[in-house]
Amino acid sequence: MEQLDKKALIVIDMQNDFVCGALGTKEAEDIVPKIKDRILAARKEKYDLIFTRDTHDSNYLQTQEGKYLPIVHCLSESWGWQILSEISVNEAKIFNKSTFGSMELANYVRERNYSSVELVGVCTDICVLTNAILIKTICPELNVKVRGSCCAGVTPERHAVALIAMQACQVELCD
Repeated sequence: MEQLDKKALIVIDMQNDFVCGALGTKEAEDIVPKIKDRILAARKEKYDLIFTRDTHDSNYLQTQEGKYLPIVHCLSESWGWQILSEISVNEAKIFNKSTFGSMELANYVRERNYSSVELVGVCTDICVLTNAILIKTICPELNVKVRGSCCAGVTPERHAVALIAMQACQVELCD
């Protein structure tokens, strides 16, 4: 299959609950202007824009994830579930995912035959890592990039470790 120079920016879980809500952190707040700038640049460069939304139901605390992280967050259709209002999602594809990584997203990337994809967002050590590795696994020859300055982890230490882990799996780090 011929590979065109078609690129995508994938913005992972930039939702209220991960930035200023139930699981928000100062580090997540700090990357918002950088993400906004990166989205503007990607639009100018004609990248496809793709967003993910962590999506849980009212039974979240009964799920395996809810037992390990017993903080209700990103309940479908709630304020915390919404992508930050200051981040433009105009005409972007949005994937709602019930867990860390999205097979639907990875398959979509494969079907679109991108020349490269870049991931930004939160949390570096959970959802960014999982989606980058899923995409790299399904598309082993695809140039998968993570822009570390536009990501935030649960802690700065876990952010750094996740970047090292992704790099070990042939995910390119860029800034």
